[in-house]
Amino acid sequence: MVERKDVAFEADGGVTLHGWLFLPDGPGPHPAITMAHGYAAVRDHGLEPFARAFAEDGFVVLLHDHRTFGASDGEPRQDVAPWQQITDWRRAISYLESRPEVDADRIGLWGTSYAGGHAIVLGATERRLRAVVSQVPTISGFEQGLRRVAPDAVAGIEESFAEDERAQFRGEAPHTQTIVSSDPAVPASYRSQEAIDFYLQPTPDGVWENQVTVRSTRAARMYEPGTWITRVSPTPLLMVVALNDTVTVTDLALTAYERALEPKRLRMIPGGHFDPYTAQFDQASTAALAWFREHLT
Repeated sequence: MVERKDVAFEADGGVTLHGWLFLPDGPGPHPAITMAHGYAAVRDHGLEPFARAFAEDGFVVLLHDHRTFGASDGEPRQDVAPWQQITDWRRAISYLESRPEVDADRIGLWGTSYAGGHAIVLGATERRLRAVVSQVPTISGFEQGLRRVAPDAVAGIEESFAEDERAQFRGEAPHTQTIVSSDPAVPASYRSQEAIDFYLQPTPDGVWENQVTVRSTRAARMYEPGTWITRVSPTPLLMVVALNDTVTVTDLALTAYERALEPKRLRMIPGGHFDPYTAQFDQASTAALAWFREHLT
């Protein structure tokens, strides 16, 4: 029987990060996996089934919310700062090392979507990790933008960045926009029905808001985790890629995988960006679990 505990640990700036710690049956110390979600999402967005699947197989699992999201502290709320999230994730690894239930020499990392990009960066720069899983990862914010943003919309986006910066100079709070909306008149990060269904799935009251800072979009367009992929080796890397991903874009992931060095493995699954959490959960979770078994146990 897997036990789920609420835990918290302090990150830079005195910000407290909150998470769930999943403990497997049996005496420890156990191998462990650290997990976090992607762009503007929280742990309640479909990640607990992955965590439980790993814990049921004998892994201690830490699943935390990024700062400014969900249960974690931090201001301004709903602000996606990729390099801060990576710094915080190192603290999550240190927290896992401190737990008596954990074998500190056998820790792996699982990241998805935007955090799939973080997984690549951390795999390349955090040698405490013994295995990494990067699911439907962000590879290049610039290249994704070229595919997903119409050329005639770019000037408007850039002006929104400039206006937000001017407002912050005047002492105003960062501007925000909607994360998902089907209304073309409403500025939003995502408009596809699959994204709307994913982000608007039922979550506990007060856990998530359908908004994100405008500067998060600027940061995303500047974020290039794929440049780190050749440096992940010798840490084992599994990439889980959806065949019809139009969010983080399939061809970018496959090209990045070709540049990665051994040991590596590619698992292709049917469907789009959000299918690993739903229709293709069994394939995605089984591939990750097999990778962690091979390299952590």
